[in-house]
Amino acid sequence: MTNRISTLISALGVLASTLLLTFAVREYRSGASALWIGAGALIFISASFTLVRDVRRLRSGSAA
Repeated sequence: MTNRISTLISALGVLASTLLLTFAVREYRSGASALWIGAGALIFISASFTLVRDVRRLRSGSAA
């Protein structure tokens, strides 16, 4: 059950990071610093890797 909750939280994290990345692109187009896109992309990649790790753990059935 814990693995399923962790996977759900990771999926919500990917959703939130996608929204952040979208916001960063809009701000960059409005003239903001390119660091917004870099930070948004870094957070999105981190959240995606976490989701992949949790899905793999859920499929394998291990608790570690």
